[in-house]
Amino acid sequence: MAKPDDRSDNVQKLSKHISNTIQNFHEGQDYLSEHADEISGTEKQQIEDKNKKRLRSIEGFREEIKDEKSDQQ
Repeated sequence: MAKPDDRSDNVQKLSKHISNTIQNFHEGQDYLSEHADEISGTEKQQIEDKNKKRLRSIEGFREEIKDEKSDQQ
């Protein structure tokens, strides 16, 4: 038998995802700042691409939080 859909903590989980993704974004930026002259252009591009993806993910998480909050009301 399937478990009932318990979405009561989705906002909390999404908020945690946002915090983790922001932290990873900053770590990527810090790495680029500290090692820009030591890494290859390819590695630099990969980190920049990951950070762009992280920013899009953060926006997506924020939209999901808005949806969850409106569904709970």
